[in-house]
Amino acid sequence: MSSEQLNDAIDALLREHPPATTDPHEFFGARFDAGLAWVWVDPADGGRNADPALQGLVEQRLTEAGAPHPGSYNPIGIGMCGPTILAHGTPEQRARYLRPLYTGDEVWSQLFSEPSAGSDVAGLATRARRDGDDWILDGQKVWTSFAHLASRGLILARTDPDVPKHRGITAFLVDLKAPGVDVRPLRQMTGAAEFNEVFFDGVRVSDSDRLGDVGDGWRVGTTTLMNERVSLGGAIATRDEPGADLLEGYRVAASRGEGNPVRRDQAVRLWIEANVNYLTAVRAAAAGNRGTPGPEGSVLKLTSAEFNRRAAEFQLDLLGAQATLIPDYEMRRPTLPYGSNGVPSTQTVFLRTRANTIEGGTSEVLRNILGERVLGLPGDVRVDKGVAWKDVPR
Repeated sequence: MSSEQLNDAIDALLREHPPATTDPHEFFGARFDAGLAWVWVDPADGGRNADPALQGLVEQRLTEAGAPHPGSYNPIGIGMCGPTILAHGTPEQRARYLRPLYTGDEVWSQLFSEPSAGSDVAGLATRARRDGDDWILDGQKVWTSFAHLASRGLILARTDPDVPKHRGITAFLVDLKAPGVDVRPLRQMTGAAEFNEVFFDGVRVSDSDRLGDVGDGWRVGTTTLMNERVSLGGAIATRDEPGADLLEGYRVAASRGEGNPVRRDQAVRLWIEANVNYLTAVRAAAAGNRGTPGPEGSVLKLTSAEFNRRAAEFQLDLLGAQATLIPDYEMRRPTLPYGSNGVPSTQTVFLRTRANTIEGGTSEVLRNILGERVLGLPGDVRVDKGVAWKDVPR
């Protein structure tokens, strides 16, 4: 498909469903049906069998037209679960789940981390045992974003404890409203509770909702994690005037007589870094992928997380004594879409960015991935390699 044909499809979508007067969920449905969700996939899956690089054209045109972004209404679904279902789902699973996922009618969560399996996700202990045509889930997940709003989730569970940890995992698509699922809020130091802990007590999952082969969950999960890092890092590609807020913050501080050459130098350096990250994200988006990005996606996640922390610290410093005050500490359960919860204070942003270098893969883990899988350096020491999961101390 040529870019001209794709432009014609975009024109038709905007003409028949004007973003200013069309309900966002209806617009997403029309976009999916027009093959403009993921342009490189089959039409039945919301695409046009087009060059993946043309996805950038779609996003640019729709953003310029003021169209809503599906990621604001279902961030985990669009950024992580959807691409994983595209890569590993059966035709029946793709037909059942992709459209309502894309429209935001079914919000999704990712259920990987556990209290004893954070950076070492493969060490997870949540069990799934076969019972006829079903599987029965028992265990606990933690740090689950938007689980309080989600109707579906992608979960990794241990199905064979007698083999090494990476080989005994299976992925499932689970109904988070099913009997036996208990979602509890985790309140953060910002006051918000966007994360949750989720308990599974005898939850039944049909074998038809198994994603991938039995024991192949690590490969499925790796697809999700790679997409998560691209999603978290690539968010900066959507920003207008990267770093402009840093320069404006410095100008305001300088107008109060609080500017100095050191802070001016910091502002410019951060502005440069913001733009370098932006250009890297744009280049990565233009390259496109087919739902299975490589380890290079970890670069953006690492650099953007480290940048966010430094930028938040700089902006907090510009506040002076005011930085010691936080506007409120009320517990809030964030809602969707993104942006509907108001503009957070500088103090809240500073506190929230502390998590950026942990969530979606710690900076230490990402450096290991880049060193081993991109640069080809010797692997880290692994004392549990080849040892059955049940024999690994925990």
